[in-house]
Amino acid sequence: MLEINGGSNYPNWNSDKPGRPHLTKSKTISEYTQAAPHLPTFRRRRIFSSPPSPTSECPFSADPSFDAARSRLTVASASKPPNFPARCTSMPSRAAVDSDRGTLGTPKVKLPGPKRKTGKELSSIPVQSPASCASPIVTLANKSINIRETRAFTTSWILILVNIICIVSVSHAVYLRSIVSKLEDENARLQKLSCRHRNTFNNASIGDPELESTPPSTPLYFGDADSRAAALYAVVFTLIMPFLLYKYLDWLPQMMNLPNLTMVNKEEVPLKKRIAYMVDVCFSIYPYAKLLALLFATIFLIGYGGLALYAVSDRSFPESIWLSWTFVADSGSHADMAGIGSRLVSVLITSGGMLIFAMMLGLVSDAISEKVDSLRKGKSEVIESNHILILGWSDKLGSLLKQLAIANMSTGGGVVVVLAERDKEEMEIDISKLEFDFMGTSVICRSGSPLILADLKKVSVSKARAIIVLASDEKADQSDARALRVVLSLVGVKEGLRGHVVVEMSDLDSEPLVKLVGGDLVETVVAHDVIGRLMIKCALQPGLAQIWEDILGFENAEFYIKRWPQLDGLCFRDALTAFSDAIPCGVKDAADGGKIIINPDDDYVLKEGDELLVIAEDDDTYTPAPMTEVHRGIFPRMSDPPKFPERILFCGWRRDIDDMIMVLEALLAPGSELWMFNEVAEKDRERKLTDGSLDISQLVNIKLIHREGNAVIRRHLESLPLETFDSILILADASLEDSIVHSDSRSLATLLLIRDIQSKRLPYKNSKPVPLRHAAFCQSLWIREMQQASDKSIIISEILDSRTRNLVSVSRISDYVLSNELVSMALAMVAEDKQINRVLEELFAEEGNELCIKPAEFYLYDKEELCFIDIMVRGRQRHEIVIGYRLAATERAIINPANKSLCRKWSIDDVFVVLSSGDS
Repeated sequence: MLEINGGSNYPNWNSDKPGRPHLTKSKTISEYTQAAPHLPTFRRRRIFSSPPSPTSECPFSADPSFDAARSRLTVASASKPPNFPARCTSMPSRAAVDSDRGTLGTPKVKLPGPKRKTGKELSSIPVQSPASCASPIVTLANKSINIRETRAFTTSWILILVNIICIVSVSHAVYLRSIVSKLEDENARLQKLSCRHRNTFNNASIGDPELESTPPSTPLYFGDADSRAAALYAVVFTLIMPFLLYKYLDWLPQMMNLPNLTMVNKEEVPLKKRIAYMVDVCFSIYPYAKLLALLFATIFLIGYGGLALYAVSDRSFPESIWLSWTFVADSGSHADMAGIGSRLVSVLITSGGMLIFAMMLGLVSDAISEKVDSLRKGKSEVIESNHILILGWSDKLGSLLKQLAIANMSTGGGVVVVLAERDKEEMEIDISKLEFDFMGTSVICRSGSPLILADLKKVSVSKARAIIVLASDEKADQSDARALRVVLSLVGVKEGLRGHVVVEMSDLDSEPLVKLVGGDLVETVVAHDVIGRLMIKCALQPGLAQIWEDILGFENAEFYIKRWPQLDGLCFRDALTAFSDAIPCGVKDAADGGKIIINPDDDYVLKEGDELLVIAEDDDTYTPAPMTEVHRGIFPRMSDPPKFPERILFCGWRRDIDDMIMVLEALLAPGSELWMFNEVAEKDRERKLTDGSLDISQLVNIKLIHREGNAVIRRHLESLPLETFDSILILADASLEDSIVHSDSRSLATLLLIRDIQSKRLPYKNSKPVPLRHAAFCQSLWIREMQQASDKSIIISEILDSRTRNLVSVSRISDYVLSNELVSMALAMVAEDKQINRVLEELFAEEGNELCIKPAEFYLYDKEELCFIDIMVRGRQRHEIVIGYRLAATERAIINPANKSLCRKWSIDDVFVVLSSGDS
């Protein structure tokens, strides 16, 4: 027992003197080592009965004399009891401490120091906490642990080396013995043969069965019995080696860093984890890594199994390899094997073959599933060229695909690729619901974002002949911002673009920015503003919507630009009658940078390089023909009737209503009134109009009158003088643009309510005056059909869904404007020929040339017999180009009639469709 001298902090080893009181028990040195974090957990003997106080001080001093005394205590450690832990040899054992009493008969060790204190005085000595004196002990423990780890690692690695050396030595010894045995047999045979007579050697060799049994010298792949033993050793070694590698793989870095073994970073990732990570990365990056791994596993199993069969059977090595392959390929071919060893090896090879084939089936199944999933989700690449690419998805896609299919019908069909951020299956289902035939045109859908270059390359964007960017269903500013980003992505394609880009814009203010980014590569179609202007013109000229529908679509006649060298030198007046299947409308002036001139002067001479703008059925259906004889004759010289003030009603609110007001300001006579009826507050209207760059104080021809109300509530509509309006425009509500069905339902309900209110207020047709602007051709049956027996107003309804058109057209209570349909037609025309966009921009503008409907009395007398070419010539004298007509008894106008030279009698109720300048 360790006792403490009361006069100092040094331990007292002379505790056996009589008359001395026993000291109180304190802690053993081994108990202080519990504060060390990494000491081994050996069994400790508890000497003191009282637990350590957390506030006590260490009984040992940091004095150097104490360290010297403790080092001398190791002399007494030789007599420690056998049950004392061996790792604590540096600490004084209890036997060494008690040796001064003579318990073990060992020499007593006395330490110099002051006089020992009594037990009462000793109890007052403060004892330090274990943590305060644990530092030197922890250092010794860590060194002990490092030494043990180094010894264990060295021992394990030595065992592995010994096993390898033993296996190699045994194999080499067996191989040497086999060679010696063969040499001895060969020497004995040669000695026996040399004893025979040379003359009888051949006969003796023939009759000697021993010589006959001597096998010919054949190349041996391995030895005989000894080689099979070597093969068995190799099989066992190959079987054990993976387990050894797996167990001691993490020690390879330590083996390579033996001099600095104690300095190895404990936070370093183990080698097994690094290898597993590299394998995982390899399988993730390289698509054929799994197949290669399976191939290597198959080759290893065949070779390893063949070596094992060779070791346990009497077959040759090549035959064993072949049998191993048959066991891998056919699970039932091992049934004829004889012998326990052969059967065991064959069963193992067959089991491995079944596992390999299961993995192969899994890989094949995964590859097929991945390919099918890629095709289903639209991830595969489109290998096409000279196709039309549509970026985005909207409600206009159906009518756009229809127009593109009609345009490609003359060439046997084409390819249209759609890239949108939707599932491929959903897009294909929606397209299959469209009620029309694609006429040979293939529509390919791919899922992806037009903003990602990888997705653009997936649809062969650089090889497309035209790219159409559809506006999204978001707000106007968000849609235009997205279109701008798409244009930036297209401009950034490294391979370049073969075709041009047609961008559908939602706001007219965003058009300059997109053109600035795209340059000459981009053509813009401002759909919303164009429809608003078209509605104004259709309201002022009933039936114009149907004519625009015929001209913009590919089902009837459309615009084409082409060069005809045989017409060089002719003036435009003569070129006008040079085609029997087309109507010239303008010229593309090559000398003026390709500027398109619509309705040029009669004296304009076609020069070399000029191209002719015509209206024709298709681009290959017209050629110049010999000029026919023209009968100019005498026709009425009537001028256009003067403009009178009108009253217009807007039901609803559009985003571009400020632009529509400016168009009305340019087209209406002074004193006209514009009534605005919607749910937007009057203050908000003025603010929105001002934000749209409209100065209300600058309006001269029209006066704005505001009314608030809901257009689908009859009581609100009855508060308006509906019977006094010349034209009523039912606008698609801007707040319902996301739902075309809901918007069309509101428009249709408003239309029916207005017609019903008008019929009750004006029960008799003859009681209402004739609209002033119809005074020149008020007897036209076409207009009388538009104005039913109880109304006097022309109602124009903005229809977004083409299916709603049937309801409006059958009722014959309103002219209509197919908003989405006309925009899709314009996009398709510009996609086929970017030059047509210049024509449409001028025709849609409030100034310049425009499509008009003129009565027949401007060109002929009643019942006069003329051909269509004669009417074209008479119209040319009014600086107009007549492109079609509508008979009084028919429902639709005919654009670019087929038999232009056929004479017929015309009625004064007929009307003609002309291209006219604004000042004609």
